[in-house]
Amino acid sequence: MPLEIVRNDITKMKTGAIVNAANSSLKMGGGVCGAIFNAAGAQTLQEACDQIGHCSVGGAVCTEAFSLNAKYIIHTVGPVWQGGGNDEEVLLRNCYCNSLKLAYGLGCDSISFPLISTGIFGYPKEPALQIAIFAIERFLMTHEMHVYLVVFDKQSFGISEKLYRSIAAFIDENEVSALEKRDTRYRKKSDSESALYSVEAEVKVESQTKKSLKDIFENMNESFSQRLLRFIDEKEMTDTETYKKANIDRKLFSKIRNSPGYTPMKKTIIAFAVALELDLTETEDLLEKAGYRLSRSHKFDLIILYFIEQKNYNIHEINEALFAFDQMLLGA
Repeated sequence: MPLEIVRNDITKMKTGAIVNAANSSLKMGGGVCGAIFNAAGAQTLQEACDQIGHCSVGGAVCTEAFSLNAKYIIHTVGPVWQGGGNDEEVLLRNCYCNSLKLAYGLGCDSISFPLISTGIFGYPKEPALQIAIFAIERFLMTHEMHVYLVVFDKQSFGISEKLYRSIAAFIDENEVSALEKRDTRYRKKSDSESALYSVEAEVKVESQTKKSLKDIFENMNESFSQRLLRFIDEKEMTDTETYKKANIDRKLFSKIRNSPGYTPMKKTIIAFAVALELDLTETEDLLEKAGYRLSRSHKFDLIILYFIEQKNYNIHEINEALFAFDQMLLGA
């Protein structure tokens, strides 16, 4: 997928460029900077940085990556957090924008970022994450590149505590509700009937009752790709708008368009539903064309249901929540 949040050691990433959260003098520091220097070869990298000499806050410069599994190291200097009144947001956004432009100019098809300034520079993690996502998303709307936001552990990752608690409550309520409903049905059925019953089947039946028989009969032979393309036309979106908003690689979208029998993964289909801002019935319709359904007994599905019910179709915010709950991300 064009933008992906991963939990990893950034020095292990195999991308065209790896971004170093540097200081203005380009000297070896601690944290991410120290780890990158050590992995690349501290003395050799320091000599290369000394030849450059300086990088301004918000700017970006590059060196070879030496012993890293990358071609380049892009060094960018994030702002020190001083309360938010000294252009910290603009400077942090510039770090991402300038690094992306530099990597693109160098011919990189992929790049790995840490969450800049969230270490010893003290930038609050939640707004820092939103700035990173915003800058990267805008860049990807007009460029083709795979961008990774690399976090070492959950303590390095910033999602709203209020949002986390709200989603957790939604999951708990629905999991309990689904369990109670299933138990009630089991008591009403014989053992043989119970074996055929599933919560997922119930969700599917309930959604189908909302559709008219005419619509079902008219479109029953429609393939997934045909239904997707019809949704794109109905929503008056272009192909490019759709796959960009869905966090989908252009090559995969081309495969879906040109191979009517191809069925992508469930998370990819949901990404299209989010990009097209489909309601629950429409989302289930698209999933059914590929043989999938949403379930109120699976955490991943419940998080998707939460955002659809909230009418929040920001795919990157959804992915932040999925990442926080250790679920697979949307896109491909």
